[in-house]
Amino acid sequence: MKPDVMADRRVATRYPLILIAEVTEIISGAKSMARTADVSRTGCYLDTLKPALKGTQIRLRLMLAEEVFQAQALVMYSSPGLGMGVRFNEQIPESQLNTLERWLIEAARNL
Repeated sequence: MKPDVMADRRVATRYPLILIAEVTEIISGAKSMARTADVSRTGCYLDTLKPALKGTQIRLRLMLAEEVFQAQALVMYSSPGLGMGVRFNEQIPESQLNTLERWLIEAARNL
């Protein structure tokens, strides 16, 4: 899909924000490291040479300094050798959403 088509399908504004990401595939338990390229309230894009396949459920830990945001997510699209777009599951604890929201506010200030 063209990037502009994907942008039209997004429901939340994404901000350029580079975070360390620990990805764990829920079924296999396979772990890998990645980094975010952009992040929103509903998902993010992860730069990784070995992205999970579309439809894979993952556990995601995003880290910025000493803070951590954790959520389960679904791989929405995968680009081999480049990365993957993921959508956060809807049941994210408020404390985690508060952390994410603070990061996004700071990213928006830096635009």
